Amino acid sequence: MDELQRTRLTTDEVQNRTVHTLMASNAVGSGAVASAVAAIGLVAAEILGGDSLAGLPVATISIGSALAAPLLAAIMSQRGRRPGMVAGYSVGIVGALGVVASAQAGTFVLLLLSLVAFGAGQAANYQGRFAAADLAQPDHRGRDIASVVWLGALGGILAPLLGPWEQRLGESYGLGTYVGPMVMAVVFFSVAGLIVLIRLRPDPLAVLGFPGRGASAPDRRPLAGLAAAIRIPAARLALVALAVSQVVMVAVMAMTPAHMRDHGQADLSYFVIAAHIAGMFGLAPLVGRWSDAWGRVRTIGYGGAIITIGTVASVAAGYVPALLFAGLFLLGLGWNFCLISSSALLVDSVSESMRVNVQGGSDLLLGLAAAVAGLVSGIIKQAAGFHWLANLAAASALGLVVYAIAFTRRPNPAI
Repeated sequence: MDELQRTRLTTDEVQNRTVHTLMASNAVGSGAVASAVAAIGLVAAEILGGDSLAGLPVATISIGSALAAPLLAAIMSQRGRRPGMVAGYSVGIVGALGVVASAQAGTFVLLLLSLVAFGAGQAANYQGRFAAADLAQPDHRGRDIASVVWLGALGGILAPLLGPWEQRLGESYGLGTYVGPMVMAVVFFSVAGLIVLIRLRPDPLAVLGFPGRGASAPDRRPLAGLAAAIRIPAARLALVALAVSQVVMVAVMAMTPAHMRDHGQADLSYFVIAAHIAGMFGLAPLVGRWSDAWGRVRTIGYGGAIITIGTVASVAAGYVPALLFAGLFLLGLGWNFCLISSSALLVDSVSESMRVNVQGGSDLLLGLAAAVAGLVSGIIKQAAGFHWLANLAAASALGLVVYAIAFTRRPNPAI
């Protein structure tokens, strides 16, 4: 609390400043990631001369984000949120520059290595939602996490709209057709890092007194956070909900455009994905408040149920595009329920000294889940069809509902 005395601010004032700072940095940082995702598959296709491995770069970003998460958490537990997030954005900048160099040189291996580094910027963005919870009152944690998630989504939606202008700008400087967006990703990550560096003062973990330091500090090895969380029933539920909702959402979303192409509806796929993104983030502020009011576990159960309905609707859609719009919107909405409530539950259920390390482990799991889903979904669709992919997704989401209900029936479920 010495930090509070030095700044003469109350905890609530610091929290308000922290949330607004993270909202701004996440909006800009998400713009960097969205710009990359919009262009990187095209860059890979140009280097390879075909689409066979064009989906691998996006999965590589997720892997890089997963690997960076526990490392950033280790920095944060010792030095604070600001140094950790700035480090993540800085490595992301190096990765984006490496992508530009690999695109110009036509080197696919360098492209993948650069994208691993780029994923550190995404990891810094993800950690922002947990930083928003550090000083939050327990009955406001869901709301504060949701505020950061929602503004981050706004940047992710708006940034790709600059793609055509970024391409023309890059070409005017002699860069490849799809390299301009990656140059802008460098700019976006730089701005996000500066916002955190300048505005995230006092550091929320400094206000808490760096609970991850000292003789009682938890093991900071990369998998230690996961191992510690798995032993806590509520934290285990949060991790399962994060992983299941991420796998289901990424797998179904990734294969929906191809499914629609198979039914002669490729032109509508862009609008369906837009509806999906609206579901993922559009109601986040309300979902955060619902999580605070209803309880984390109940909100996770609702999220799993909404995902189940959405995936079933996607299968039932067949040749009816309207059902697919509804299905993908509900899939995104259910994922948002699970992300916000699980993130809050994870904070609620572990001690202050463990939180940062556990959060790093959770984002390691989240990134690996996204990477696996992206890589496996195409294999399942090609081997058995989209309907089997969606059916497996629905069964997984329904299993999450059962798990949440069973948890509430435990003696003293705590949350």
